[in-house]
Amino acid sequence: MLKSNFVPILRKTSSMRLVTFKDNRGIRIGAQDKKGNIYDITKTDDRIPKEMKSFFRGGQKVCQLARRALNSKKNLILDEFTLCSPIYGSEKVLCVGMNYVDHCLEQNLPIPEEPIIFNKFASSIIGSGEGIIHSNETKELDFEVELAIVIGKDGKNIKKEEAYSHVGGYTIAHDVSARDWQLKKNGGQWLLGKTFDTFCPLGPCIVTPDDLSITKNMDPKKAVHNLGIRCILNGTTVQDSNTKELIFKIDDVISWVSKFFTLRCGDLILTGTPPGVGCFRTPPLWLKVGDQVECEIEGIGSIKNTIISN
Repeated sequence: MLKSNFVPILRKTSSMRLVTFKDNRGIRIGAQDKKGNIYDITKTDDRIPKEMKSFFRGGQKVCQLARRALNSKKNLILDEFTLCSPIYGSEKVLCVGMNYVDHCLEQNLPIPEEPIIFNKFASSIIGSGEGIIHSNETKELDFEVELAIVIGKDGKNIKKEEAYSHVGGYTIAHDVSARDWQLKKNGGQWLLGKTFDTFCPLGPCIVTPDDLSITKNMDPKKAVHNLGIRCILNGTTVQDSNTKELIFKIDDVISWVSKFFTLRCGDLILTGTPPGVGCFRTPPLWLKVGDQVECEIEGIGSIKNTIISN
């Protein structure tokens, strides 16, 4: 059996951590218990969708079925499996730039007055354990650990006080960046530098807001803004901060972007990276083939990817 990258966490109640996994029966959704065991909840109850966007579209009814399936302790996965990205095919993969106070300070830049939004393509999504391709098109490949919001319910012009009701859960994202294409080429547009194939590793799971609440023993709105966040390169910690440093909080970002377009179930919002990225070091620290990058967030776990050649 392949081991996942979960950090085992003890919880007071059975709260959901959702995964997407692949075995000889195909790709489907599983759920992790407090001991780190993963259960094939779609086998326990065939009313549970096998794909994550469909799962969240099912709303509370499907969530209740999943909790019941997990609590039954049936269909523990014992055979060999591969943990995939928890979600694929998002209509939008949005990103917030310059959203950590300490990241702005390291650049001697002012705190933004409104969220800086850019995007990646869903085609850049991969799972933990998959290779990040170092394309020959870039010489300045950089790392960025980020907390990602998974939208669980459609919404437009969402009021700030209602924003959390649109959160399906949270996961870890690695916003891999080709800095030469982001900052020096293509007329200053960020898109190309952010969305090469494999430039958005996600995982290892989607943690529901109540799961974080129990893990941190605090209100879910406070818990998500009190998580340690780190990036570890070849065994050395290169980014180390806390989500309390976020300038625009989860509700701020959801409400603000929904003024311009409808957020759809399964959309992702990467909320920004803390200080320590390679491009602002002296000398710069660029990723190279063979490097191993681990992105870790307290209460969620970690994802690990190796830089591979074209």
